[in-house]
Amino acid sequence: MNVILTILLATLLGVAGCTQLPKTGNKVMGDSEAPENAAPVTELTADLLFDFLQGEIALQRNQPGVAVESFIRMAKETRDPGIAEHATDIALRARRFDDAREAIDLWATLEPNSIQAHQAAVALFVATGQLNKVRPHIERLLVLEPETVDKAFMQLNKLLSHHPDKEAVLKLIRQLAASYPDLPEAHFAVSQAAWVARQFKSASEAMSQALKLRPEWEMAAVHQGQILQKIDTDKAQAFYSQYLDRFPRANDMRIAYIRMLMEEKEFDRGREQFQKLEQANPSNPDIALAIGLLSAELDDLENAEKYFKRALQLGFEDADTIHFNLGRIYEISQRDAQAMDAYQKVASGDRYIPAHVRYAYLLAKRDGVVAARHYLKTIQVSDERQRTQLLISEAQLLRDNNDFRGAYDLLDAYLRKYPEQIELLYDRALMADKIGKLDVLERDLRKLIQLKPDNAHAYNALGYSLAERGEQLPEALALVQKAIELSPDDPYILDSLGWVYYRMGDPRKGIKYIKLAFDTRSDPEIAAHYGELLWISGAKQDAEKIWQTALEDHPENELLLDTIRRFIK
Repeated sequence: MNVILTILLATLLGVAGCTQLPKTGNKVMGDSEAPENAAPVTELTADLLFDFLQGEIALQRNQPGVAVESFIRMAKETRDPGIAEHATDIALRARRFDDAREAIDLWATLEPNSIQAHQAAVALFVATGQLNKVRPHIERLLVLEPETVDKAFMQLNKLLSHHPDKEAVLKLIRQLAASYPDLPEAHFAVSQAAWVARQFKSASEAMSQALKLRPEWEMAAVHQGQILQKIDTDKAQAFYSQYLDRFPRANDMRIAYIRMLMEEKEFDRGREQFQKLEQANPSNPDIALAIGLLSAELDDLENAEKYFKRALQLGFEDADTIHFNLGRIYEISQRDAQAMDAYQKVASGDRYIPAHVRYAYLLAKRDGVVAARHYLKTIQVSDERQRTQLLISEAQLLRDNNDFRGAYDLLDAYLRKYPEQIELLYDRALMADKIGKLDVLERDLRKLIQLKPDNAHAYNALGYSLAERGEQLPEALALVQKAIELSPDDPYILDSLGWVYYRMGDPRKGIKYIKLAFDTRSDPEIAAHYGELLWISGAKQDAEKIWQTALEDHPENELLLDTIRRFIK
């Protein structure tokens, strides 16, 4: 069960491999000895031979539908699970989900104890959003793999995270957990699902049960603290305090408590907890780093710098991470020379490319864009992913300096060589919009949706672009609604949805969604839209207040300035 995520979803999204002969009774045809659970021996009739040859020829001709039908007929005739598995594999690789459903049902029926069959079923039904069909297969997997039941429950919410009906996910996980009342991980899974469904009381009750079964489980305690913060901050503080009295060396719990105290502006109590954390771990570089990261998160840059340097002195083994974070602190505090020095010390790891990109941006500020672009071209890369990161960064550098044509030409030249580079299609579309190549924008975004149908930003950008031009408004609405389905809490997509409704002549409905977006993120472009809808709805003073506040923080935002100029003379 613990491989549901890694193997199953990969199976669904994988590319077709080489054609293989179907297996019979879990053995390749021709094996001399059949296993105990082998399928009944079936006489090789003309019909079976015809189906086999038809299936293989169909595969060679890239006709997976015909191939699947042929192998399903063979499996029904022979009662051989190996052939049903072969049909399943063909259908999944071809993304023919209706055919895959029939093949998987047959496979699981013929081989009810096959872990692979039930895993394939779970993958298919999760990917196609059919929760009503998922449950029996997960239940069977839990029975077939009892040694990994705890890990399975810890993965369930991640497995089901893309399903839009969070209430249905919660119901399913509750049903699965009901058979495991003494398993802490089962209650943890229910709590996570309730949290996502915004049922905080239920989430807290389930996590309390997990902690009752395993009181020392720090991860569960951290989650419980976060849940209680949503319900009652006083209860949350009491819970943190009581847990730490009982388990004083629970460092992650204490860090979570400090974060809460600082968020609630209880700085004296937060500093007291900082001291306890440091006193209990005076020589622990991991704790020094954790305090540094938390301080940076709370905008306490002085302490962040202090603890990052202490982590280095104590011998924290990932020095690259610390140098990167020190570079960010120096950059924010406008110590550019120190920032550049820190970034250049990052020699490897996930921070390597971002650090040297930041160095290039600071170099552009000091010596100009030409010098920065030259530096980006000197950075050593280890794979195509890093090369793509650098290309995107170079295009962003040009964009930041208003050279939209240069950014477009850079991306366009690369995409002519590698036309299906998903990461670059979106960026070229944005640059095409800036230079008026709306045909390229639309073509790139439609291609991106085809190549990556779960890319919410592609749906959103295309829908917004159509709405902004006042074209194909019903399609624009459908595209943005699809983006919302894929990423329901994204403020930029909520803003687009409100904007589409406005363009369709329903500003009242538009305000509803743009207000949600603005309340989540006070972005200047969202503020521009929100103010416009308030203005045309008659709330001119509210509009001016929102624009003025946004203008103070973003005085050079083009959309915000243009919007204000249109309405305020």
